[in-house]
Amino acid sequence: MATTHINLRTNSLTGETPFSTQCRLPYLKKIILYENRLVGLIPSSISNFTSLDWVLLQSNFLGGEMPSQMFNTMPSLKYLYLSSNNFSSDGGNTNLEPFLASLVNCTSLEELGVDSNSIGGKIPPMVGNLSTNLTKIYLYDNKITGAIPHAIGNLPLLTDLCLENNMLEGPIPSEIFQPRWLTRLVLSNNQINGQIPTGVAGLSSLQIYLNVSNNLLEGPLPLELGNMDKIQAPDLSMNKLSAAIPAQTIKGCAAVEYVNLSRNFLQGTLPSSIGALPSSLHVLDVSFNRLTGMIPQSLQASPVLWFANFSYNNFTGEVSSEGAFANLTGDSFLGNPGLCGSILGLAPCSGKHDHLLYIAMIVVVAIAAGLLAMVSIVDHDQLKNHLRLTAPSIQLSRFPTGPVNAVGEKEGEHPRISYRELIDATDGFSEVNLIGKGGYGHVYRGVLHGGTVIAVKVLHQVQVGGEVIAGSFERECQVLRSIRHRNLIRVITTCGTPDFKAVVLPFMPSGSLDGLIHGPPAGGGGKPEGLLRLDLDLLLSIASDVAEGVAYLHHHAPVKVVHCDLKPSNVLLDADMTAVVSDFGISKLVATDARDPEMGEASMSGCSSITRLLQGSVGYIAPEYGLGGRPSTQGDVYSFGVMLLEMISGKRPTDVIAEEGHGLHDWARNRHLQHGVDAVAERSLPRDPPSVLPFGPPGREMEAVVVMELLDLGVACSQLAPSMRPAMDDAAHEIACLRDGTWRKYRANNLKAIDQTKSKKY
Repeated sequence: MATTHINLRTNSLTGETPFSTQCRLPYLKKIILYENRLVGLIPSSISNFTSLDWVLLQSNFLGGEMPSQMFNTMPSLKYLYLSSNNFSSDGGNTNLEPFLASLVNCTSLEELGVDSNSIGGKIPPMVGNLSTNLTKIYLYDNKITGAIPHAIGNLPLLTDLCLENNMLEGPIPSEIFQPRWLTRLVLSNNQINGQIPTGVAGLSSLQIYLNVSNNLLEGPLPLELGNMDKIQAPDLSMNKLSAAIPAQTIKGCAAVEYVNLSRNFLQGTLPSSIGALPSSLHVLDVSFNRLTGMIPQSLQASPVLWFANFSYNNFTGEVSSEGAFANLTGDSFLGNPGLCGSILGLAPCSGKHDHLLYIAMIVVVAIAAGLLAMVSIVDHDQLKNHLRLTAPSIQLSRFPTGPVNAVGEKEGEHPRISYRELIDATDGFSEVNLIGKGGYGHVYRGVLHGGTVIAVKVLHQVQVGGEVIAGSFERECQVLRSIRHRNLIRVITTCGTPDFKAVVLPFMPSGSLDGLIHGPPAGGGGKPEGLLRLDLDLLLSIASDVAEGVAYLHHHAPVKVVHCDLKPSNVLLDADMTAVVSDFGISKLVATDARDPEMGEASMSGCSSITRLLQGSVGYIAPEYGLGGRPSTQGDVYSFGVMLLEMISGKRPTDVIAEEGHGLHDWARNRHLQHGVDAVAERSLPRDPPSVLPFGPPGREMEAVVVMELLDLGVACSQLAPSMRPAMDDAAHEIACLRDGTWRKYRANNLKAIDQTKSKKY
């Protein structure tokens, strides 16, 4: 039988690639060796494999000059990835042209990745002669110099062009915006100068990412940016942009979720239209500019804005702590001496007029409170009568489930809990019992009459998305009916009426993974009473729990499920610190006969817009979702990879983007290449006290190896290309081996050695 595939990815293989010069494999189509520890040159015998369509050698320690005569006999080659190795270009790392010229005959080439190699030289004009099927070019994290060639606009199907972290200079050529499908343009951390070309108007298709930060761009923001009505994350920070922010530019970016204009020389007022963006803007950073006037009050009305930074400008006026600003602190307003308000850290507003206004407000509130109390008494009596008359229609629904549940019901069905019982259990859904807020509703802690502690997830009934909100409830109910796993949230009961929709869940006393990593939110409930830290044992345990739960959803559930919104705040921890995956409000149910998860599964849930459904999860969203891709299991794998890297690093993905200009994937890869195993472990996980990890110096060595394995897995899961990510089953298996094999065995041996030492000593 002829060999067609060689797939040995992610196996920690060492040594040189074992292809002899006489090797002949005429039918070989795929060489997949990424995520190993291979060294040396690429064997020249690979040029004999003329039927190859995949060559995936990234994330090894291969080196030498990039081959200039190896791939020119491979017309079927589609994917060529040499990323994250130690390659150089010709002429002492000064000439890229021989390598790129060798790819001209690869007329089927679709993706080219040679990033993260410290490759030098200029991008030659002949890059425009590469395959017209080319969609992705990754040359970032190298030492490429010179200007971006105009000929790059000759690649008609280009979608991703990533040239960040090089030494490029000169202006941005207007031709770069000619490919009509360009959806990801990243030029950050270079020395590019001039103005942003007006040709950006042609990028109306750009759906997810435009990053030109940390360059030398100057001049005004072009009005044409307003034509990019699908852009979600423009980053123009750390340049020399000047003049005012055009109101029509902001208003036109109707789908924007993340805007970073910080560290420029922008002047004038902040347009009020920025607060009129339709329920999309999550993050806004305009710090370190020369903006003046008042901060638009329209921003406070945003239902989804969760971070903003107005620091070091010349804003004036009063800032209220209401609405979207309720979660902000004085750190968002530093360096604006003309600002005052009730936000913690801001100077209070003073003056006779303000004092009188304050007194008047107190009087009005007191009168309103008295009237409200009178109305509430009447409504309470009416509610009693209403409950007596219509109880069957608002009883919580029942549906089949597994064995005994949290409130002691027998196997086979959930209990009936009335709306009145939920009112009593949560003290009327009071703020005191509010333990979480999500994109579609609030979660309250409650105690039933029998003493059982529950969590009640109540969906918003305001129109934040019309059918999206209604569909969220139906999806969550449908998913919870179809699954049962120890690492997936278990439903107690549900409620669905025209006026009230809720899911009743077990209360998780240890809070969320987000709270464990970053600390619980101020005033939040559901957090552990004792001080807990995410040491290596607990990290492995939680990562394994999450991986097992998601693997069940993808591969073993009766109806396959794509979660679509994996992030630390959706991972809850019970009293024993067992992790469960929650919040299936935007998940996708998948037909069981769907065969190719990477091409998008047949949906049973009717989700029409993944962009709308993924609001609130910036940093965890798989890149392909922003490009119009359907929800897939590989999208969940990406989110899991980011979450794993967040557990290791302690850094939120949005913080890394703001601080370093790239995501956690690049952060982890850079630490791997620059600092080595020990430095990564030392920086990622704090040294445990002797009572917790009594290993001494040898224990740190083993800990470092385990952390590096987890780091490698996080990088693999968060690969940009979906086809490069492992399946969730494979990820779960690898973590299980680390949790139950190497690490546990080492820990047991060390504890045994310590006991022996103690017995000798005493």
